[in-house]
Amino acid sequence: MDRDSSGNTRDRLLKPLEDTGLQKFHFRTWLTAGMGFFTDAYDLFIIGVVTTLLTPLWHLSTLDLMLLNSSALFAAVLGALIFGRLMDRLGRKAIYGLEATLLTLGAILSAFSANFWMLLILRFIVGMGVGGDYPMSGIIMSEYSNRKNRGFLVNSVFAMQGFGLLVGPLVAIILLASGMPDAVAWRVMLGLGAIPAAVVIYLRRKIAETPHFTLGVRGDVKGTAQIVQQLTGKPVAVPELKVSKLSSSPRALFGDKRVFLTLIGTAFSWMFLDMAFYGNSVSSGLVMKALQPHGTLISHTLTSFWIFLAAAVPGYWISALTMDKLGRRFIQIMGFLVMALAYGLLWLDPGIATVPIDFLLVYAVSYFFIEFGPNCTTFVFPSEVFPVTVRGMGFGISASAGKFGAAIAAFLFPLLLVQLKLPGTMGLLAGISLLGAVLTMLVLPEPKGLTLRQASQEQILEDSAHSPSSQETINPSHP
Repeated sequence: MDRDSSGNTRDRLLKPLEDTGLQKFHFRTWLTAGMGFFTDAYDLFIIGVVTTLLTPLWHLSTLDLMLLNSSALFAAVLGALIFGRLMDRLGRKAIYGLEATLLTLGAILSAFSANFWMLLILRFIVGMGVGGDYPMSGIIMSEYSNRKNRGFLVNSVFAMQGFGLLVGPLVAIILLASGMPDAVAWRVMLGLGAIPAAVVIYLRRKIAETPHFTLGVRGDVKGTAQIVQQLTGKPVAVPELKVSKLSSSPRALFGDKRVFLTLIGTAFSWMFLDMAFYGNSVSSGLVMKALQPHGTLISHTLTSFWIFLAAAVPGYWISALTMDKLGRRFIQIMGFLVMALAYGLLWLDPGIATVPIDFLLVYAVSYFFIEFGPNCTTFVFPSEVFPVTVRGMGFGISASAGKFGAAIAAFLFPLLLVQLKLPGTMGLLAGISLLGAVLTMLVLPEPKGLTLRQASQEQILEDSAHSPSSQETINPSHP
């Protein structure tokens, strides 16, 4: 069988899914996937408030704060790698929901922590779940999407973070203003993070395998046709053809220059973004304290809430609504450049940091263009640009690089604010943002308007499957 017939078989089977309009299964998948990111954002914000409350209660040192702020992020590095590889080996359906279970258990048990070390270990478990959720939810949404709306759908999953960023400070404000003792409030804050993750565990375990996986990895032509027909409601003819077996070796990510450069682009642009974003977000309380030294924790939290409401949430959804029109590369480059400009302004004109209203305006602009920019696109890119047999691993490596950058930033940010002060820290973030823009320009392709098979460069693996050293095919009815 020649390469074209194998490729054409795949394209014909998946065409109804690529061409269909938005349907109920798209929104059901979005909600099932998105609640994990709501939890991720809630947890991202709330740990900063929790560590502020725990500092006098447990007499935490600066090192203790650095460890608590970053432990879940370091764990996410490992979680993304493990779950990314498992979903390529065992299937999307086989493990989807396990990461939400980790997230739920970790959050519940964190609320009952007896000491610093117990909380640190449980935060690590939470981080494993968060890290695993990135490749799992992003890829499942991408593989269920159509060509026209794929950017919107995948981005919308990630945009659920925006609501988590609102609920986090809102919960903190309510609990702090209620008069609840600090020794109880921090436990309630952490425990509440289990609720949104828990409600979708059942839905995630019931979700069907994606047609891209059943076809691209298992070679199950008949099963893929049945799934596509069930999803779209359109009849799908089952061709009496075999399809070539594509390589599932990790070498598929590193053996071809184009795929490897793409991996460099997705991994390092995500790392640069998270170094800027998570350092700011996890330590937003410290930023507000540096800006308003005599303000209360409630006033600092309320300020963060209004910034998230006015800047972050609109940024997420404007990105989602425009991504399939403007393209991923344009939005990512634009966002990085505006971030660099905003941070650079705060660095070059230190006087802004002494005028709260001026500082907050620039800070809010940077937040808007983080969301209407690389915070969303770095999530969407790796869900599209890697071949199906190593898509989980490619996404996992990219997300791990991002979370590693986030962990380093969260770990060092309290120290940087002390050593470099607020303006110097912003200057460092400006340089990191500029690196992200340059890298995106140099190596990342534009997936807008392409089918997932076209965007993911599967042609490279098909060429390899038909090389003289690899002529193996599989029967469509026997995966």
